[in-house]
Amino acid sequence: MPDKKTIKIQNIELGHAKPLVLIAGPCVIESEELAFQVAQKLKTITSRLNMPWIFKASYDKANRTSADSFRGPGLEKGLDILARIKRQIQAPILSDVHCRSEIEPACRVLDVVQIPAFLARQTDLLSKAAANAQAINIKKGQFLSPHDMANQVKKAELAGAKNILLTERGTTFGYGNLVVDMRGLSIMADLGYPVVFDATHSVQLPGGLGKASSGEREYIPLLARAAVAAGVDAVFMEVHPSPEQALCDGPNSIRIDDLEPLLVSLQQIHRLVMDNR
Repeated sequence: MPDKKTIKIQNIELGHAKPLVLIAGPCVIESEELAFQVAQKLKTITSRLNMPWIFKASYDKANRTSADSFRGPGLEKGLDILARIKRQIQAPILSDVHCRSEIEPACRVLDVVQIPAFLARQTDLLSKAAANAQAINIKKGQFLSPHDMANQVKKAELAGAKNILLTERGTTFGYGNLVVDMRGLSIMADLGYPVVFDATHSVQLPGGLGKASSGEREYIPLLARAAVAAGVDAVFMEVHPSPEQALCDGPNSIRIDDLEPLLVSLQQIHRLVMDNR
């Protein structure tokens, strides 16, 4: 991969020759207690591994398969919980926005504003987020090629964004399936910004349970290792103490007790890649 811009999120640097970064947390804020539990455990694990980490959780899942799906506590309560995690756990925070009215209050709390994959081409949403956020993570839509992300980067740049992350999360392959083309990681890196691999959404089976998505979490380690070997700057994972009981995206979440050995292997691969650039 070519050299990329280095961006800074609090005291974390992402980009050329920087340590591998973890973006992780539960898919959605199920409760304040669970969010703090996961955040504290992630803090302990990443501190032990000396691994930079950004906490991720959604305050609202506005793009669920069914109207019956759990969405989270909502904007006001969710941002209040995230603000307290940021202050007490001392971790940078990432969450997703779904409409323009959310952006200004979200930017008062979030260190990284995420544009969901389904909304990657929504110009007004992307432009307002890019104009207001400290950093913006644009997830590549399942319907987009990696080359198409050049247009989304241009929109963000024209709105004034300088701290841009680009995330791969799989491409639609027929009905109810996703595949990852590892060539896309290099193609997006050519756009000059740090690249993130979403190892958990990439094993999602959209709509696989009828009223909810299914997933194949057994392939998370395989794809994560392959993406780090391909040179990504960060890995995104949704984690949960008990994925079978998770209220959102449990089938494609990794059990938090299984996380540390995987992170150790990812760090080893990343160092090997950096040593051989």
